[in-house]
Amino acid sequence: METATTIENGVGLRTKKTKIVRRSDSWQLYLMLLPAVMLVFIFVYIPMGGIVMAFQEYEPYLGIMKSEWVGLDQFKFLFEYPDSVQVIWNTLRISVLKLVFSIITTLGFAMLLNEVRNKFTRNAVQTFVFLPHFLSWVVLGGVFIELLNPDHGLINQFIVFLGFEPIFFLGDNNWFLATVISTDVWKEFGYGSIIFLAALAGINPALYEAAQLDGAGKLKQMLHITLPSLIPTICVVLILSLSQVLSAGFDQIFNLYNPLVYEKGDIIDTFVYRVGLIGGNYSFGTAIGLFKSIVGLILIIGGYRLAYKVAGYRIF
Repeated sequence: METATTIENGVGLRTKKTKIVRRSDSWQLYLMLLPAVMLVFIFVYIPMGGIVMAFQEYEPYLGIMKSEWVGLDQFKFLFEYPDSVQVIWNTLRISVLKLVFSIITTLGFAMLLNEVRNKFTRNAVQTFVFLPHFLSWVVLGGVFIELLNPDHGLINQFIVFLGFEPIFFLGDNNWFLATVISTDVWKEFGYGSIIFLAALAGINPALYEAAQLDGAGKLKQMLHITLPSLIPTICVVLILSLSQVLSAGFDQIFNLYNPLVYEKGDIIDTFVYRVGLIGGNYSFGTAIGLFKSIVGLILIIGGYRLAYKVAGYRIF
């Protein structure tokens, strides 16, 4: 018995020593990680101290230390402000629609691309559809403004050519919502398909061979093999996307919207920008941002737990 215990202790000590040696051998990797950690600490964690402004009537000339403390008054004002409910509703509506159409488009594209057997064609299509993801909305915003211009935009010229009236896509509340959803899906569906293509690669080919022997065509194989195999991945993507429900895409909206479409296009982030920074109401803007962050954190924790229960997905 004593011999077994001695052996176990010896193995444990060797394991600890091995880990220490490995960690000491990896100091170059930790050193390479240091600049990124410092950047995150300086530009993400240190500015969090400004959250205290949400509980103050902040005045720049007094600073955080001397501004008046008002408790939760900014949060009460948030729900009494005339535009707050409309802005929150706009954010939820745009986020949910983006999520639904993005999942459908991304999944459909991944399934279709998976059926392409020619490697050159497949790689060419992938490269072509991935490209928009790497373009900034500052660039794309300018392109879409020109394309959708009601006077000389290429799309409106085509609509007029077909005999219809030109459409003010970025100046009409009803068309603006559709424009935002469609342009976002166009930009991201290629890059978003990576995770589904990876999941499709993991499906056992024997299932398709067995289905072919039973006489199942491509459509039946998709319905009875591909889709059921992708359900855990779809659940994980949907659940983890819940954390972004209150982030409807500041870059896109900011570069496309204008006062004509505030009714349908103003979201929390653009509202904070207009009221908090442009309007000089820093405390109110901070309170809105803090409210959004708390809701996002709750959704992340809830989504993570739900993903673990539904699909067995976990990071830690």
